Amino acid sequence: MDHEAYMREALVMAQEAYEAGEVPVGCVIVRNGEIIARGRNRREEEQSALAHAELDAIAQACQALGGWRLGECRIYVTLEPCPMCAGGIINARIPEVYFGAKDSGVGACGSVLNLFEENFHHKPLIRGGILRGECADILSNFFEKVRKKSEKSEI
Repeated sequence: MDHEAYMREALVMAQEAYEAGEVPVGCVIVRNGEIIARGRNRREEEQSALAHAELDAIAQACQALGGWRLGECRIYVTLEPCPMCAGGIINARIPEVYFGAKDSGVGACGSVLNLFEENFHHKPLIRGGILRGECADILSNFFEKVRKKSEKSEI
């Protein structure tokens, strides 16, 4: 599979989040060409600020591999990781990060700051913009739906 194919798998998880009423962010973790973990946002479902797609997938990958070091893995996420998720990526030693849409509000891979350029012991390779349009569209559609719902409840 290529980068776009893995990002399409992350988009499947984003769609799952969308259908569950969550901000549609999806993630997959790949090792040796095989998807070993899938995650999606679950903040509303779990009522937890920590329930981001990346952390969900990192936890699954650690369990699947029986350890916390994910040094042979790549992570694909539909939205640029926030500082918390970038920290999780650093701590899991994931060497490659691929994301779709930029996050101008809290993006920690270059939009607001680049946490991976700081003086941490681990500096992953970052590549953004993979299926950017599709990744941005699902987010735009979700927030448009939320706004319309909010406008109707105000009437």
